[in-house]
Amino acid sequence: MKKGYKGRYKPSNPTKYKGDPTSIIYRSLWELKFMNWCDQNANVIKWSSEEIIIPYISPVDRRPHRYFPDFYVESRNRTGRPQKRVIEVKPYAQTRKPKPRKGPRYLAEVRTYGVNQAKWKAAREYCRDRKMEFMILTEKELKV
Repeated sequence: MKKGYKGRYKPSNPTKYKGDPTSIIYRSLWELKFMNWCDQNANVIKWSSEEIIIPYISPVDRRPHRYFPDFYVESRNRTGRPQKRVIEVKPYAQTRKPKPRKGPRYLAEVRTYGVNQAKWKAAREYCRDRKMEFMILTEKELKV
């Protein structure tokens, strides 16, 4: 496993990667941990990182934007049937509404929370239309 918070990931099973396996970027150690899991897990059939584009409207500027979810994973479930998921890796704190207080940091947290909620709503609709599941993984699920 590489050290650092950002970098390029080189899969040991490049044929499982859906996309260009030479240009996989991780932006956090949590993403790196999940990439390793996808690459090494025998039940993962295909996976990709930031290869899907989902349009959404930002509540901040009310304009269209593009959301690139962290991962797409196609795997076999416990019964052996294929399962398709779009997965976002986020700090738990960003999945909860910020507690009201004064200051610019609070306003930034509210903005981030609002934009994330708009992205995730669009992702749920995108996945529902394609018979996929949308999941958000935090440090709690990743056990870090």
